[in-house]
Amino acid sequence: MGITSIARLAFIKRQHELEKHITVPAELQQRVLSHLISRAADTRYGSNHAFSKIQSYEDFARLVPVNTYEELKADIDLMRHGERDVLWPGQVKWYAKSSGTTNDKSKFIPVSSEGLKRIHYAGGSDVVALYLKNNPKSRLFDGRALILGGSHAPNYNVANSLVGDLSAILIENINPAVNLIRVPDKNTALISDFEVKREQIARQCLTKNITNLSGVPSWMMSVLTRVMELSGKQHLQEVWPNLEVFFHGGIAFTPYRKQYEHLITKPDMHYMETYNASEGFFGIQSDPLDPAMLLMLDYDVFYEFAPIEAIDDSGRLTDTTKVVPLEGVEIGKNYAMIISTSCGLWRYMIGDTVKFTSKKPYKFFITGRTKSFINAFGEELIVDNADQALHYACEKTGAEVREYTAAPVHRSEGVVPHHQWIVEFSKRPDDIEQFADILDARLQQLNSDYEAKRFKDINMVRLDLVVANEGTFEQWLKGKGKLGGQNKVPRLSNSRQYVEELLSLIAKG
Repeated sequence: MGITSIARLAFIKRQHELEKHITVPAELQQRVLSHLISRAADTRYGSNHAFSKIQSYEDFARLVPVNTYEELKADIDLMRHGERDVLWPGQVKWYAKSSGTTNDKSKFIPVSSEGLKRIHYAGGSDVVALYLKNNPKSRLFDGRALILGGSHAPNYNVANSLVGDLSAILIENINPAVNLIRVPDKNTALISDFEVKREQIARQCLTKNITNLSGVPSWMMSVLTRVMELSGKQHLQEVWPNLEVFFHGGIAFTPYRKQYEHLITKPDMHYMETYNASEGFFGIQSDPLDPAMLLMLDYDVFYEFAPIEAIDDSGRLTDTTKVVPLEGVEIGKNYAMIISTSCGLWRYMIGDTVKFTSKKPYKFFITGRTKSFINAFGEELIVDNADQALHYACEKTGAEVREYTAAPVHRSEGVVPHHQWIVEFSKRPDDIEQFADILDARLQQLNSDYEAKRFKDINMVRLDLVVANEGTFEQWLKGKGKLGGQNKVPRLSNSRQYVEELLSLIAKG
């Protein structure tokens, strides 16, 4: 009996428990809310918001305001300086440095011991449980897991307190037994210089029996590219013949799928999406034939949802009466997600938008960010539209996109408004203008507002596509100190800041 066959037994009970996501979803969420309120009743935040008087969801929604990071920042800073019982009981010693954007201003998301165990590690364990359930012939544990993470640093002068990428916090606190089946070694995994880390990871892993990969698609591809250079092989399965799955998250996989399929050509390779963020672990692709993710309802996360029309251009909620708990969501509607967790985040808008495809069980897609969209001319373009349109244009032209971002160009003398896209290809199309035509046409098919604004080129003309040289986006992120880890390129923005910075790099060659 192989190691995987033995390990599989440990997940059987949980596989059965997950069926409650279909049978009693509302009950699971009610238990979570009751637990969170009870645990935090005596904290400073709990006392200030009368947690002891909360008997129902309606009480919770009435007594506790919806928050962005700005509203919780002062409390989080007190916690970072060692204060106890502020947003969550006891002292919280770990802080995930948010990398949702490339803004210079960082967010520091508290990660409590309970949150680490009952949210983040619970999510990682369930990913394996669901994968093994769907793949009875898996030999996942018969080899090593290549897990790509970030780095951390001391938090102020508080003893044993750390701040950094969530992935680094997870690696730092992981059960030592896991280190027997994962690579690279801990010291390498936590190196802050991504270029140094990439080289060491590639060399360490080259001769290992890697069966599974975990990480952000863009940074994992960077590591795998170096592995291929060192090996001299054409396809990754020639280096790691027992590789069977890539557990990916952090950014949409659609723009990267073709790159991975060209690198890994074995027909039985699996890809499993997860929704794990600094703020929590929220979703897992539970069915390999359904790309939508299962919303995880029995961790220490209570969910609420605000329809996107109740969110203004700055990402703030304008009408609290529109917020609904899980049972109030509608299929096909775009929502901003609001969470309360055992890390001390209370009715916290994380900035992501989702759309449900099913309510039995609750399954969803991430559609974008509340601040990552373009609505300069009433076109309301979201990341989901952009990803789908790019995927379509690539299919039609044989191109492959490595990275992209886009922003509006406003009306000026001789210039009709339009969108400007900067795209870095891993495989360029033969005809860039044809690619841009297909991309623009597909955006119109996917988004009626964009189509209306493009009507007869009156309010908007066709998008302008600028091709970035290879490595431009990586150079840009490096210049901001955001190379590697969970950092990601902002896809869409009403501001031209990112586009102008990239155009400057392109101009320099």
